Amino acid sequence: MNLPKANLDRPVAVIGAGLVGAGWAIAFARAGLDVRIYDANPRTAENALPWAATQLEALHRHGLIDEAPATIAARLTLADSLAQAIDGAAYVQESVLERIDVKRQLLLDLDAVADARVIIGSSSSGIKASDFACDLRISPRVLIAHPVNPPYLVPVVELVPSTQTSAETVAFTDALMRGIGQSVVRVRKEIEGFVLNRLQAALLREAWALQRDGIASCEDIDKTVRDGLGWRWSFMGPFETIDLNAPGGVADYAARLGPLYHSIARSRTNDGPWDDELIARVERDRRQHLCADELAARRDWRDERLMAFAAERAKHAADS
Repeated sequence: MNLPKANLDRPVAVIGAGLVGAGWAIAFARAGLDVRIYDANPRTAENALPWAATQLEALHRHGLIDEAPATIAARLTLADSLAQAIDGAAYVQESVLERIDVKRQLLLDLDAVADARVIIGSSSSGIKASDFACDLRISPRVLIAHPVNPPYLVPVVELVPSTQTSAETVAFTDALMRGIGQSVVRVRKEIEGFVLNRLQAALLREAWALQRDGIASCEDIDKTVRDGLGWRWSFMGPFETIDLNAPGGVADYAARLGPLYHSIARSRTNDGPWDDELIARVERDRRQHLCADELAARRDWRDERLMAFAAERAKHAADS
C-alpha cells in the first residue's frame, strides 16, 4: 500500500509508548517520517521498538508496506527525555494515561520546553482538550487527535479543537494526518467522548443491558454485530445504511422506523452504570469463549485479521 508522504522536514515525537503510542509511531514512520519515542517508564519505551519491528514484518507480509520493515524501523528512535524527544519536532502525539491530571501535567511540562512552532495532538479517548490544555503558552497549538487502536491499521482519527486551539493548528494536523494515510473526522464542537466513542457507547449500553436482562449471551450479541451489522458497517456508515434500506431513502426510513427507535431509546432511560454484579456476569460469559491467558494471542489474531482486511480494502479503494 502506497501512502502519501507527509512532506515534513522535521521529526515527529510520540510521548507515551504503550499500544496506542507505539501504534502511532508505526503510522508516522511508515509514511516516511522520523519518529522519536519517549515514555517516562523506560521499560515501556524499550519494549516499543521490538514490538514495532514485529508489526512491520506482519504489515510487509500482508503487502501493506512497500519498503523493507528494517528501513521503516530505522526511523524509530528512543529519546532519553521529554525535551530531547520534542527538540525541533514539528508535531507531538501525546498518548499518556487517560486521566486529566496526568495529561495536564504533561502539558505543563511541554509548555516549559516546547518551541514556538510545535503542534501537539492528544490521543485522548474522550477527555476534552479544554479540560487539560487551556491557559498555557502552547494552548493555541494543542488539539485532540483521537485514533482507533491500532492507528496504523484502522485509519480514522478525530480532530477536536479546544476553545483555545487556533484554526492553523487544526489545518496543519488535518494535512499531516491525511498525509500519513489517516481518515480525518472534523468534530465541530467539544463533547465528552467525541463522535466515535459516543456511537460506541450507545451500542455498548444496549449490549450490556441485553446481557443483563437475559435476552442474549455475550456471544450471540457479538454474533449479531460480527455477522450482521458489521458486514455493512465495514464499508458504509449508519446514515448511508438506512438511506439504502428504504425505497424512498433516509426520510422514508425515518417515517417507517423512527417510532420504533424512539420507543427503544425511551425503554433504556433508567439504565445505571455497569455494577460489579453485572461486570462479573459478563466476565464469566466471555471467559466461556476466551480464557484470560489467551487474550494476548487473540489480540494478535485480531491484528492479523485487520491487516488482511486493510489489504483487501486497499484493492477496492477506488470504488468507495
